Amino acid sequence: MATYEELQRMPMSDLRAEFRSGRYIGHTAAMGAGLLQANLAILPEADAIDFFRFCQRNPKPCPLVGVSDTGDPLMRTLGDIDIRTDVPSYNVYRDGELTEQVPDLKDLWRDDLVAFALGCSFTFERALAEAGLPLRHVEQNKIVSMYKTSIPLVPAGKFGGGTVCSMRPFSPENAERAARISRQFPQAHGAPLHIGDPAKIGVSDIDKPDWGDVTEFRSNEIPVFWACGVTPQNALLRARPTLCITHTPGSMLITDVPEDAEVTVLAPAA
Repeated sequence: MATYEELQRMPMSDLRAEFRSGRYIGHTAAMGAGLLQANLAILPEADAIDFFRFCQRNPKPCPLVGVSDTGDPLMRTLGDIDIRTDVPSYNVYRDGELTEQVPDLKDLWRDDLVAFALGCSFTFERALAEAGLPLRHVEQNKIVSMYKTSIPLVPAGKFGGGTVCSMRPFSPENAERAARISRQFPQAHGAPLHIGDPAKIGVSDIDKPDWGDVTEFRSNEIPVFWACGVTPQNALLRARPTLCITHTPGSMLITDVPEDAEVTVLAPAA
Protein backbone atom coordinates (compact mmCIF):
# COMPACT_ATOMS: atom_id res chain seq x y z
CA MET A 1 0.00 0.00 0.00
CA ALA A 2 1.31 3.46 -0.91
CA THR A 3 2.22 5.88 1.88
CA TYR A 4 0.37 9.17 2.33
CA GLU A 5 3.42 11.04 0.99
CA GLU A 6 3.46 8.82 -2.11
CA LEU A 7 -0.26 9.37 -2.66
CA GLN A 8 0.26 13.15 -2.58
CA ARG A 9 2.72 12.87 -5.49
CA MET A 10 0.70 10.45 -7.65
CA PRO A 11 -0.88 11.52 -10.94
CA MET A 12 -4.67 11.47 -10.75
CA SER A 13 -5.02 8.28 -12.80
CA ASP A 14 -2.89 6.32 -10.34
CA LEU A 15 -4.47 7.97 -7.31
CA ARG A 16 -7.97 7.10 -8.50
CA ALA A 17 -6.85 3.50 -9.06
CA GLU A 18 -5.89 3.37 -5.37
CA PHE A 19 -9.37 4.55 -4.39
CA ARG A 20 -11.14 2.17 -6.79
CA SER A 21 -9.21 -0.82 -5.50
CA GLY A 22 -10.11 -0.05 -1.87
CA ARG A 23 -6.44 0.08 -0.91
CA TYR A 24 -6.84 3.62 0.49
CA ILE A 25 -9.84 4.78 2.56
CA GLY A 26 -8.42 7.87 4.33
CA HIS A 27 -8.57 11.63 3.83
CA THR A 28 -7.62 13.42 0.61
CA ALA A 29 -5.99 16.60 1.92
CA ALA A 30 -3.10 17.77 -0.30
CA MET A 31 -3.83 15.12 -2.95
CA GLY A 32 -4.61 15.81 -6.60
CA ALA A 33 -2.75 19.12 -6.63
CA GLY A 34 -4.51 21.78 -8.70
CA LEU A 35 -7.72 19.74 -9.10
CA LEU A 36 -11.12 20.57 -7.66
CA GLN A 37 -12.12 18.50 -4.64
CA ALA A 38 -15.79 18.14 -3.76
CA ASN A 39 -18.23 17.11 -1.07
CA LEU A 40 -20.62 14.32 -2.02
CA ALA A 41 -24.33 13.77 -1.44
CA ILE A 42 -26.35 10.96 -3.04
CA LEU A 43 -30.15 10.91 -2.78
CA PRO A 44 -33.13 9.07 -4.25
CA GLU A 45 -34.72 10.79 -7.24
CA ALA A 46 -37.78 11.66 -5.11
CA ASP A 47 -35.64 14.09 -3.08
CA ALA A 48 -33.17 15.16 -5.78
CA ILE A 49 -35.02 18.08 -7.39
CA ASP A 50 -35.75 19.78 -4.05
CA PHE A 51 -32.11 19.30 -3.00
CA PHE A 52 -30.98 20.72 -6.35
CA ARG A 53 -33.19 23.79 -5.79
CA PHE A 54 -31.86 24.11 -2.24
CA CYS A 55 -28.28 24.22 -3.50
CA GLN A 56 -29.14 26.70 -6.27
CA ARG A 57 -30.81 29.01 -3.76
CA ASN A 58 -27.86 28.83 -1.33
CA PRO A 59 -24.74 28.86 -3.54
CA LYS A 60 -22.26 30.06 -0.90
CA PRO A 61 -22.60 27.09 1.48
CA CYS A 62 -23.78 24.69 -1.27
CA PRO A 63 -21.71 25.40 -4.42
CA LEU A 64 -22.85 22.76 -6.89
CA VAL A 65 -20.08 21.61 -9.23
CA GLY A 66 -21.66 18.44 -10.63
CA VAL A 67 -24.88 16.39 -10.76
CA SER A 68 -25.32 12.93 -12.20
CA ASP A 69 -28.25 11.76 -14.29
CA THR A 70 -30.71 9.58 -12.41
CA GLY A 71 -29.31 6.08 -11.96
CA ASP A 72 -26.05 6.89 -13.76
CA PRO A 73 -23.01 6.45 -11.47
CA LEU A 74 -20.67 8.17 -13.96
CA MET A 75 -20.19 11.87 -13.24
CA ARG A 76 -19.19 12.67 -16.79
CA THR A 77 -18.89 16.46 -16.45
CA LEU A 78 -16.23 16.09 -13.75
CA GLY A 79 -13.94 13.60 -15.47
CA ASP A 80 -13.32 9.85 -15.51
CA ILE A 81 -15.38 9.32 -12.36
CA ASP A 82 -17.46 6.39 -11.18
CA ILE A 83 -19.15 7.68 -8.03
CA ARG A 84 -19.58 4.11 -6.71
CA THR A 85 -15.83 3.62 -6.27
CA ASP A 86 -13.91 6.89 -6.66
CA VAL A 87 -14.32 8.35 -3.17
CA PRO A 88 -12.05 6.66 -0.59
CA SER A 89 -14.93 5.92 1.82
CA TYR A 90 -18.64 6.65 2.26
CA ASN A 91 -21.16 7.22 5.07
CA VAL A 92 -24.61 5.69 4.60
CA TYR A 93 -27.60 7.30 6.36
CA ARG A 94 -31.10 5.84 6.53
CA ASP A 95 -33.94 8.03 7.83
CA GLY A 96 -31.32 10.51 9.05
CA GLU A 97 -29.30 7.96 11.05
CA LEU A 98 -25.76 6.81 10.19
CA THR A 99 -26.02 3.07 9.62
CA GLU A 100 -22.72 2.08 8.03
CA GLN A 101 -19.41 3.21 6.55
CA VAL A 102 -18.30 1.48 3.36
CA PRO A 103 -15.31 1.62 0.94
CA ASP A 104 -17.53 1.50 -2.18
CA LEU A 105 -21.16 1.60 -3.30
CA LYS A 106 -21.18 -1.39 -5.65
CA ASP A 107 -23.81 -3.20 -3.58
CA LEU A 108 -25.80 -0.07 -2.66
CA TRP A 109 -26.18 1.72 -5.99
CA ARG A 110 -29.77 1.89 -7.32
CA ASP A 111 -31.39 3.03 -10.53
CA ASP A 112 -33.18 5.90 -8.75
CA LEU A 113 -30.11 7.53 -7.17
CA VAL A 114 -28.71 10.97 -8.05
CA ALA A 115 -25.21 12.10 -7.04
CA PHE A 116 -24.37 15.71 -6.21
CA ALA A 117 -20.84 17.12 -5.99
CA LEU A 118 -20.40 20.36 -4.04
CA GLY A 119 -17.29 22.53 -3.83
CA CYS A 120 -14.99 22.10 -0.84
CA SER A 121 -12.84 24.42 1.29
CA PHE A 122 -9.71 22.35 0.48
CA THR A 123 -9.57 24.38 -2.75
CA PHE A 124 -9.33 27.85 -1.24
CA GLU A 125 -7.20 26.59 1.67
CA ARG A 126 -4.56 25.43 -0.80
CA ALA A 127 -4.60 28.88 -2.40
CA LEU A 128 -4.26 30.58 0.99
CA ALA A 129 -1.32 28.35 1.94
CA GLU A 130 0.40 29.02 -1.39
CA ALA A 131 0.03 32.75 -0.70
CA GLY A 132 1.85 32.33 2.61
CA LEU A 133 -1.23 32.73 4.82
CA PRO A 134 -0.94 30.39 7.82
CA LEU A 135 -3.79 27.99 8.57
CA ARG A 136 -3.81 27.26 12.29
CA HIS A 137 -5.74 23.99 12.12
CA VAL A 138 -3.31 22.65 9.50
CA GLU A 139 -0.28 23.75 11.52
CA GLN A 140 -1.64 22.00 14.62
CA ASN A 141 -3.13 18.97 12.80
CA LYS A 142 -6.65 19.76 14.01
CA ILE A 143 -10.09 19.86 12.42
CA VAL A 144 -11.19 23.38 11.50
CA SER A 145 -13.74 24.97 13.89
CA MET A 146 -17.31 25.00 12.56
CA TYR A 147 -20.35 26.81 13.97
CA LYS A 148 -24.10 26.98 13.54
CA THR A 149 -24.98 30.61 12.77
CA SER A 150 -28.00 32.88 12.50
CA ILE A 151 -27.34 33.43 8.78
CA PRO A 152 -30.56 32.13 7.18
CA LEU A 153 -30.87 29.71 4.29
CA VAL A 154 -33.50 29.81 1.57
CA PRO A 155 -35.48 26.57 1.98
CA ALA A 156 -36.60 24.20 -0.78
CA GLY A 157 -39.07 21.45 0.04
CA LYS A 158 -37.96 19.75 3.23
CA PHE A 159 -34.41 21.07 2.98
CA GLY A 160 -33.57 24.15 5.08
CA GLY A 161 -32.08 25.29 8.37
CA GLY A 162 -29.26 27.72 9.09
CA THR A 163 -25.84 28.30 7.55
CA VAL A 164 -22.88 26.51 9.08
CA CYS A 165 -19.61 28.48 8.93
CA SER A 166 -16.02 27.36 9.28
CA MET A 167 -13.63 29.77 11.01
CA ARG A 168 -9.94 30.56 10.61
CA PRO A 169 -8.06 33.22 12.61
CA PHE A 170 -5.98 35.89 10.86
CA SER A 171 -4.51 39.29 11.58
CA PRO A 172 -6.73 42.08 10.15
CA GLU A 173 -4.32 42.54 7.24
CA ASN A 174 -4.21 38.82 6.44
CA ALA A 175 -7.98 38.57 6.83
CA GLU A 176 -8.38 41.02 3.96
CA ARG A 177 -5.83 39.10 1.88
CA ALA A 178 -7.64 35.84 2.60
CA ALA A 179 -10.93 37.40 1.52
CA ARG A 180 -9.44 38.60 -1.78
CA ILE A 181 -7.90 35.21 -2.53
CA SER A 182 -10.90 33.06 -1.62
CA ARG A 183 -13.21 35.33 -3.64
CA GLN A 184 -11.55 33.85 -6.74
CA PHE A 185 -13.08 30.42 -5.95
CA PRO A 186 -16.89 30.75 -5.98
CA GLN A 187 -17.12 27.01 -6.63
CA ALA A 188 -15.43 26.49 -3.23
CA HIS A 189 -17.50 28.83 -1.00
CA GLY A 190 -15.88 32.05 -2.27
CA ALA A 191 -15.24 35.04 -0.01
CA PRO A 192 -15.98 34.98 3.74
CA LEU A 193 -19.51 35.59 4.96
CA HIS A 194 -18.32 37.50 8.02
CA ILE A 195 -15.15 38.92 9.55
CA GLY A 196 -14.95 39.95 13.20
CA ASP A 197 -17.45 39.83 16.08
CA PRO A 198 -18.91 36.28 16.21
CA ALA A 199 -22.04 37.48 18.07
CA LYS A 200 -23.19 39.33 14.95
CA ILE A 201 -23.82 35.99 13.23
CA GLY A 202 -25.22 34.22 16.28
CA VAL A 203 -22.06 32.56 17.59
CA SER A 204 -22.14 33.10 21.36
CA ASP A 205 -18.88 31.34 22.32
CA ILE A 206 -16.00 31.09 19.86
CA ASP A 207 -14.37 28.49 22.14
CA LYS A 208 -17.29 26.08 21.73
CA PRO A 209 -17.50 25.05 18.07
CA ASP A 210 -20.40 22.82 17.04
CA TRP A 211 -18.03 20.67 14.96
CA GLY A 212 -14.25 20.41 14.80
CA ASP A 213 -11.63 21.51 17.31
CA VAL A 214 -11.21 24.66 19.37
CA THR A 215 -8.99 27.17 17.58
CA GLU A 216 -6.09 28.95 19.28
CA PHE A 217 -6.08 32.72 18.79
CA ARG A 218 -2.84 34.69 18.94
CA SER A 219 -2.14 38.37 19.46
CA ASN A 220 -4.06 40.74 17.15
CA GLU A 221 -6.01 37.96 15.41
CA ILE A 222 -9.69 38.10 14.47
CA PRO A 223 -12.07 35.33 13.37
CA VAL A 224 -12.89 34.96 9.68
CA PHE A 225 -16.00 32.93 8.83
CA TRP A 226 -16.61 31.11 5.55
CA ALA A 227 -19.75 29.27 4.46
CA CYS A 228 -19.12 25.60 5.12
CA GLY A 229 -19.91 22.33 3.35
CA VAL A 230 -21.39 20.98 6.58
CA THR A 231 -24.42 23.18 5.77
CA PRO A 232 -25.92 20.85 3.13
CA GLN A 233 -25.03 17.79 5.22
CA ASN A 234 -26.82 19.36 8.19
CA ALA A 235 -29.83 20.10 5.97
CA LEU A 236 -29.84 16.50 4.75
CA LEU A 237 -29.82 15.10 8.28
CA ARG A 238 -32.62 17.48 9.30
CA ALA A 239 -34.71 16.38 6.31
CA ARG A 240 -34.20 12.67 7.14
CA PRO A 241 -34.51 11.19 3.62
CA THR A 242 -35.02 7.44 3.46
CA LEU A 243 -31.48 7.09 2.08
CA CYS A 244 -28.56 9.50 1.88
CA ILE A 245 -24.93 8.69 1.10
CA THR A 246 -22.06 11.12 1.69
CA HIS A 247 -18.27 11.03 1.80
CA THR A 248 -16.72 10.34 5.19
CA PRO A 249 -15.23 13.50 6.77
CA GLY A 250 -12.14 14.66 4.87
CA SER A 251 -12.42 11.84 2.33
CA MET A 252 -13.45 13.89 -0.69
CA LEU A 253 -14.23 13.34 -4.35
CA ILE A 254 -11.23 14.54 -6.38
CA THR A 255 -12.36 15.60 -9.85
CA ASP A 256 -10.43 16.10 -13.09
CA VAL A 257 -11.54 19.76 -13.16
CA PRO A 258 -8.93 22.48 -12.48
CA GLU A 259 -9.51 24.37 -9.21
CA ASP A 260 -9.99 27.69 -10.96
CA ALA A 261 -12.31 26.44 -13.73
CA GLU A 262 -15.79 27.88 -14.21
CA VAL A 263 -18.40 25.17 -13.70
CA THR A 264 -21.96 25.06 -15.10
CA VAL A 265 -24.39 22.58 -13.55
CA LEU A 266 -27.72 21.45 -15.02
CA ALA A 267 -30.60 19.81 -13.16
CA PRO A 268 -30.46 15.99 -13.00
CA ALA A 269 -31.95 14.25 -16.01
CA ALA A 270 -34.18 11.22 -15.59
